Amino acid sequence: RDGLARTIHRAHMLTPSRFPHEPFTAADLRSIEIPRGDLRTALADGRVRRVLRGVYVEAHLEDTVSLRVAAARRVIASGSVVRDRTAAWLHGVDALSWAETEVLPPIETCVRRFEAPTRRAGVDGRTRDLLPRDVMDLDGVLVTTPLRTAIDLGCNLKRRSALASMDALSRLHGLERSQFFAELPRFRGRRGVRQVRPLVPLVDWRRESQRESWTALAISDAGLPAPEPQYWIEIGGVPVWRLDFAYPRHRVAIEYDGEEWHDRTPEQRKNDRDRRDWMRKDGWIIIVVTKAELGPDGPGAWIQTLTEALADRATTLRRWVAPH
Repeated sequence: RDGLARTIHRAHMLTPSRFPHEPFTAADLRSIEIPRGDLRTALADGRVRRVLRGVYVEAHLEDTVSLRVAAARRVIASGSVVRDRTAAWLHGVDALSWAETEVLPPIETCVRRFEAPTRRAGVDGRTRDLLPRDVMDLDGVLVTTPLRTAIDLGCNLKRRSALASMDALSRLHGLERSQFFAELPRFRGRRGVRQVRPLVPLVDWRRESQRESWTALAISDAGLPAPEPQYWIEIGGVPVWRLDFAYPRHRVAIEYDGEEWHDRTPEQRKNDRDRRDWMRKDGWIIIVVTKAELGPDGPGAWIQTLTEALADRATTLRRWVAPH
């Protein structure tokens, strides 16, 4: 059966596609007389993928911002502004939870206060106070700006997902903390502002993944100083290895090993072990954080290990500089 399925899949892939070469809806397929069953089959065998609720594209098309905008244009009502996680998606940041990538949530839009929000199926239409500077036009689609989107997500998402989204939007769109601080006063009294306010000082565009943002938040919640993200180890003045986080003066490093670590080749994993062995011999303490230790029950034992390592190194440093 598996062999037959693979043969059918290859035949589908070699057959010229009947589907539109741009984002389309089920209604579009009816207009060109493609049965709904063909869409279900194409989704099942991977020839087509769902990018928004009710919007599809051929699987081989590259996931670009322009493609996302074209998909949004198919279902966004005129005058509506894309907000929150859908806006983040259009700006290149996926803020959906793991479960939501399987069953996509409604498209999030809003209109300005005193206007009627959309009631279209598959769209979560609301009203929101927006200033002209909060909205931009992406090739015909109105969307909240990266800064406004980051602040909205900081208010609305769970803390660690909020910080991860704020970090990612800052990284992709060059947002600075000063911009966040300048906007915060106008959100006084808004639901969620008590959460976003203490997150703003933690935002750092240098973090390169959601899990790195989660790790940084766990360190902050433990009352520890912020480590240096993406710190380079130099040998002979040449940058050789880059660490996720480091306290260089204390020679303490934190590295995140997620599922992708297991996808690396045996040679790559050996290089990682050799690198860490070299650093330990050079006096570094390496603390490895796994996905399981960033679960919903809070950080694992690594936080205690980090706390003790920093305290021990701080004691050693004081001895070096103490007068005799």
